[in-house]
Amino acid sequence: MLKRQNVKGSDQVKVTFIIPNDPSQGKVSVVGDFNDWQEGATTLVKRSNDTRSASVVLDPGRHQFRYCTEDGVWFDDAEADAYEPNEVGGHNCIVEV
Repeated sequence: MLKRQNVKGSDQVKVTFIIPNDPSQGKVSVVGDFNDWQEGATTLVKRSNDTRSASVVLDPGRHQFRYCTEDGVWFDDAEADAYEPNEVGGHNCIVEV
């Protein structure tokens, strides 16, 4: 799930990435063009409502992302705005702000 909130006094948007908590996945991070695809740079934190989430502030535009477990398993957000092919034969999720 993607949650958006305008940043007051700015054209930027705070995007919160939310996934169900699955302890078998270990640590999960959201990686994308906004953090140079650095695994572990934006780790999702377990919440009391049995989800995990992390927020980033993004400039307006179209941003690519995916989720990655600490074991190197990549997966998508079923509620992404769109999907685009990537250079490794798969696809990336898109969030538009």
